[in-house]
Amino acid sequence: MATVSSRAATDSVEKIADDSTCAQALAWIDKNTSWVTEQQIALSEIPAPEFTEAKRAAYFQKTLEPFGLKASVDKTGNVIAERTGADPNSIILLAAHLDTVFPAGTDVRVKKNGNRILGPGIADNAAGLAALIGVARALSEGRVRTNKTIIFAGDVGEEGEGNLRGIRALIDAYRPRLAAVIAVDGASTEHITTQGIASHRFEVAITGPGGHSWSDFGAPNPITALARGIVKFSSVAVPEDPRSSYNFGVVEGGTSVNSIPARAVVKVDLRSEEEAEVEKMEASLREAMQAGIKEEMAAAARDSGAPLEVSFRSLGLRPSGKLPENSPLLDSIRSVDRFLGTRSRLERSSTDANIPLSLGIPAISIGGGGKASGSHTLDEWYDPTGRELGLKRLFLTTVLLAGLQQ
Repeated sequence: MATVSSRAATDSVEKIADDSTCAQALAWIDKNTSWVTEQQIALSEIPAPEFTEAKRAAYFQKTLEPFGLKASVDKTGNVIAERTGADPNSIILLAAHLDTVFPAGTDVRVKKNGNRILGPGIADNAAGLAALIGVARALSEGRVRTNKTIIFAGDVGEEGEGNLRGIRALIDAYRPRLAAVIAVDGASTEHITTQGIASHRFEVAITGPGGHSWSDFGAPNPITALARGIVKFSSVAVPEDPRSSYNFGVVEGGTSVNSIPARAVVKVDLRSEEEAEVEKMEASLREAMQAGIKEEMAAAARDSGAPLEVSFRSLGLRPSGKLPENSPLLDSIRSVDRFLGTRSRLERSSTDANIPLSLGIPAISIGGGGKASGSHTLDEWYDPTGRELGLKRLFLTTVLLAGLQQ
């Protein structure tokens, strides 16, 4: 694996900012944030539900190509745009996910309300994609040349059941040459995500013989058994340290109001700062569902002739990982924050950075600038005020890590 030195590059942030090519790039950022916002709106209005990101990927690729980048789409669906440096064997990877949590048919037209622009996915992650486009163009406008190669990637499968398949493919392809990974996700300049939260996602299904609501009344009901299991699991306390969480996000089952269902399904997300705690929650979930079935069978007034059965199907496993406090990557972005006067805090989250962190590859996740709220809801909004600070933060950190050609 390629490495970043203890100073990331011999250049200081101040020297980079004073370099004539970088100064021109930073000046472009100051004058063109509205253009970046236009790209964000255009991206946001292209639907990109999980597993169907191709149209948004095509727009992202087309937008990057004029900036002297070798852009292509890999077999996983990731857009890969390479800016070759003096050393092609040492890479800084900038990645932003293309997909959203919103299903096909969602109205993704962007509306404006004062300084705010509103729309599902406008911040998560149209803001991150637009930040990559902005930095790529700034590097081109300034004709900045770096020692390390920079790759801009729009990756698939970050949300929902995508299981981080896009970033996994990127890491597999470039791992021997990766010096650092920066995932750009959402807005803000106030955080640096340095720890990946472990998560396990499951589809839990309970099946039975089903029947007629009248003639078979009293037979065990998979929906009722599932509900009993959910309630039992929800009564189990999760620790505050390590911080842990769970969510029952989708419940499905049955075919009509007057039929006892033959199948009921719930999709659940388990998370924790510690992998071992996720495994404990998974064990508790399995016990709770079995107890729910046992209780439903005991309460049944009619022998259906067949017991209820439960199955678990994995929808995704996100490994944990943590960037060391003495990492040159963390030192680099903190140096940039000091230079820009930005006060940032360290955070833990589940992002594309989970995969490189779990493999010991230096990685962080940051926002692309501006302000936002309502992520994963139809009321999501983004305010581009201060966007230039986020773009400069990403630009300077990238160049500091990549090193200026002399």
